[in-house]
Formats: sequence, structure tokens, C-alpha cells
Amino acid sequence: MEGTSGIDWTALSVFIFFFALVTILGFIASRWRPTDAAQGAHLDEWGLGGRSFGTWITWFLVGGDFYTAYTVIAVPALVYAVGAYGFFALPYTIIVYPIVFLIMPRLWRVAQQAGHVTAPDVIYERYGSRLLELAVAITAVVATMPYIALQLVGMQVVIQALGLTGELPLAAAFVILALYTYSAGLRAPALIAFVKDLMIYIVVLVAVVLVPMKLGGYPAVFDAARSAFDAKGGATGLILKPAQMLPFATLALGSALAAFMYPHTLTGIFAANSDDTIRKNAVFLPAYTVLLGLIALLGYMGHAAHLAVKNNNDVVPALFNALFPSWFAGFAFAAIAIGALVPAAVMSIGAANVFTRNFWKAYVHPQVTPAGEAQVAKIASLVVKVGALVFILFLPTQFALDLQLLGGLWILQTFPSVVLGLFTRWFRAPALLLGWLAGMVVGSGLAFADGVKPVHMLNIGDGHYAVYTGLLALVLNIVVAVVVQVIHGAMSPRTVTMGR
Repeated sequence: MEGTSGIDWTALSVFIFFFALVTILGFIASRWRPTDAAQGAHLDEWGLGGRSFGTWITWFLVGGDFYTAYTVIAVPALVYAVGAYGFFALPYTIIVYPIVFLIMPRLWRVAQQAGHVTAPDVIYERYGSRLLELAVAITAVVATMPYIALQLVGMQVVIQALGLTGELPLAAAFVILALYTYSAGLRAPALIAFVKDLMIYIVVLVAVVLVPMKLGGYPAVFDAARSAFDAKGGATGLILKPAQMLPFATLALGSALAAFMYPHTLTGIFAANSDDTIRKNAVFLPAYTVLLGLIALLGYMGHAAHLAVKNNNDVVPALFNALFPSWFAGFAFAAIAIGALVPAAVMSIGAANVFTRNFWKAYVHPQVTPAGEAQVAKIASLVVKVGALVFILFLPTQFALDLQLLGGLWILQTFPSVVLGLFTRWFRAPALLLGWLAGMVVGSGLAFADGVKPVHMLNIGDGHYAVYTGLLALVLNIVVAVVVQVIHGAMSPRTVTMGR
């Protein structure tokens, strides 16, 4: 194996082989037969795969865009840096699936019956408010952009671990992604997700068995991690400190509520062929949580391997370079890079769907044809990808991470507008709009005041309570919406009904 300053040609060859394989699959997906030949040029076909995905395809697709390349890189990096606190992603991904089971089948039925493609479509039908629709649409697109950029961060880390430098390899990978997504739409990431998930499972299962064997077993791994955290001091450690439990719990809850408000996760839901498919996936998707827990353990293994990294995000690539032969390191890096392509593709499609339906059709060309919608969405998806690429090439990575943290706070403020209308007709658009505005303004203000950190310290009397800022903003959002609704005395049923 070459040194880290040179190119590892064996690893690079394996990487290129698997990257070429999924590229071919991406273009093959464009030949996937539409559900209706007459609808080949239709936003339902390009942006939602004809709403035809069954249980298995939905499982791989939703898992593929929910568990991203940056997850594989960032979760172990956080565990490597702070220990147990980094495991908040585990309860978060456990809490989210009951939410999916209860809410998403109802949202799917509404969208299916009325032909809606996005959550703002549903909001406009429910409340008859272009302003509320626009607020949610803008929030969705803005929150998604840094999320796409972070997929590039994950890809960039493994490309550098192969010994490649410069911006050309990353740009080339995203040009390929842009081309087959433009051609095949949602069917491309749906097909690639099969390969991606299989590769990730192989990499992680091999790592959690063989790496501890090379390092003296799991007792040695945990002892090394404990020693490293004890040397650091502060809030790091193998178990949570008492002061960490509340922020840990609120981060998990807030993240779970936000997860399926993003356009890309909702795109996977709307593409399902039935509400029963969504329920089955809510039951089966926790298998990914087991995988995530195993991935997180790689952070502890980094300490046992005595890695010296300049950036915590380099822990996983450095671990594979240090402990595995070149061919397997190349396979692992390919799995992580492909793990960036699937969510990045779905994210760009989700954002393009929102732009097409809730900006272009709503304000620019209300009479646009279905074929015209599909063409606008294709172009919008290219613009989104180029924007994310420019973002990551010319702005500091930390800026992308900070904006993604803000994106989670922002997208959480759409929860009342998207979800409450599915269960009650009591709220009206002005109340929800003012609630959204309060949550956005106060939540963003707190986040910036705290240095764009996800947790805010509440000082109540003599007590100090660290709470996820997004959840605080959501509570304010709902309280404002309720107060405004009560003041207006709007207790009668809405006249604008929602299809069921």
C-alpha cells in the first residue's frame, strides 16, 4: 500500500470498478419501463418513479437517502471526538420509525388521491394559502442544499484517502451523477441503492469483526477509548455525563421529528405504491439502526488503532487504510462514495420537485404541461447539484456543517404545517404561518448567538438546562400557532377540505 501522500493504485482500481458499475446501473435505470407509456414525460414518472415502488425498493431507497455517506463518516468521527454523546443518532433513528408508521401513510394517501408531488402541495390544498405553501417550500429547498453539500464532504474524504488531490475527481463524480439523474430521475438512485446498501453492510460487518481481532478484542478497544477520553477530560467519555442526558434526549427527539420533513425523505415516501408499503418499511427500516450502531463503534476503534488524524472526519478512511489490504480499502471507499450518490441524487430530485411545483407552476407558469413540469424539474436538479458543488469547492467545510445544523432547525419548523392538518382541521393558515415565523426567527437567533451550535443553555432559576435549539423553536412555533388560533376564535371546520 502506498503512503497517504501517494496514490494507492490497487485501492483506486477497485474504487473505479465499483463506481463505474453503479454509473452503468444509473444509465440502465433510464430504460426502466414507466408505469404508463403515455406518462413517460411526467413529473410523477421522473420525480417519483411513477409512484410504483414496492416494499423492497422503498426499503433500500428510503434507507439509502436516510443513511448517507456523511453519516458513515460523521457518526464515527463524533464518537471518536466525544464518546457516548455521539451515539444520539441511535435513539433518534429508533424514535423516527413509529412517527413514520403513524403519520406517513396518511400523508401518502392525501398525496396519492390528489396527485400531489410535494408536502407544500398538500399544504396548499389543505389551507388554501399560497403564502404558507411558499414558506414551507423555501424552507425545504434551503434546508436541503447544505445537506447535499455534506454528501460531497463524505465523498471528498474518501477520494483524498485514495491519494487523489485537487477538485477534478470530485467534480467528475458529480457530473456523472448529474447525467444519469437527469436521464433516469428517481429510478437511478432506487436501483443503485441496492448495490450501495449491500456494499455498506459488507464493509461494516467485516470491520466490526476483523478490526477488534487485529486490535486485541473489544475489551482492548473500549479500554483504549476510555484512556483517550480520560486524557481529554471535559465532557468526553464512554458513558453519558448527567449534564449530557437532556441535550442527548432532545437532540434525538428533535432530529426524529425533523427527519421525514425533508424533501428527499418525503420523495421516498410519495414514491411508494401503497400506504401499506410505508407501514412495512417503518417495521423493517430499524435494521439500519443496528447498522448505524456498528458504524458508530468505528470511532472507538480509531483510538485503539492509535490513529493520528488532522480532522476527525478522516478516522474511518484512516482506519481502513491502516488495518486492511488495499483492495478492501478500495471497496470500502467505493461503498462510502456510492453512499453519497444515492442521497445526493434523491435530495436534488426532491428539491427540484419542490421548485417545479411550488415556485415555477405556482408563480411563473401555472398552465405548464406535465411534460413541461418534468423538464423544469430535470433542469432544476442540475442547478441544485451545481450549486452544492460550488458550495463545497469554494466555501469552508465548517460553513456547510454549520448550515446543515441550521437546516435541521429550519426544516423542523415545517412539522406543524405538514403534520397537524392531517389530524385536525382546527388550525388555519395565518396561525401556522406566524408559528413558523416565530420558530424560524427565534430558533435562528439562538443558534447564531450560540455560535451555530445545536444546543442552547436555558437558565431557569438556579438550574441550567441544555436543550436542542430546534426543539425549543418548535415548541414556540406550536404555542404561537395555538395562541393566534384561539385569539381569532377560528373553532369551526375549514371550508377548504383535504382529499382522503
